[in-house]
Amino acid sequence: MAAGIVAAAVVAATLAMTGVAAAQQDEEGPSSYLNFLVVRDENGKPVRSASVIMHPVGGNGKQGKGGMELKTDAEGKTSFDGIPYGKLRLQVLAPGFQTYGEDFDINKPKMDFTIKLKRPQSQYSIYEEHGKDSNPPPKQDAPPPDKKSDKPN
Repeated sequence: MAAGIVAAAVVAATLAMTGVAAAQQDEEGPSSYLNFLVVRDENGKPVRSASVIMHPVGGNGKQGKGGMELKTDAEGKTSFDGIPYGKLRLQVLAPGFQTYGEDFDINKPKMDFTIKLKRPQSQYSIYEEHGKDSNPPPKQDAPPPDKKSDKPN
């Protein structure tokens, strides 16, 4: 009989918590379960330990305060439940890759994202290296300084 009372109490507590969670969701609005897969752009292999950073974005397009950082597992995956519907700024950082960033509209109960990270691009300079054998550009004489009159104003 005592086991029946304990079981009834557990069921009642569970129903009460479910009701509280449902009421809280109604107050805050719907939320979404987000799945992320981070892979290399060139070959589709997973990126381990990439930082997936989420920030809310206000109606004015400005990044809101707060945010959350997740890390990908060995398969390049991570997920989070409870992201409110609305704009979300997503950044993905991983050593040896370009930073990824984009804003998304979170509007479904479950959303999947595949992020393809690219390697850094080569950088080019407009300045050439001039070795000792090459001819340096000719030097230009500085213009003469302006002569001011010695007369007082």
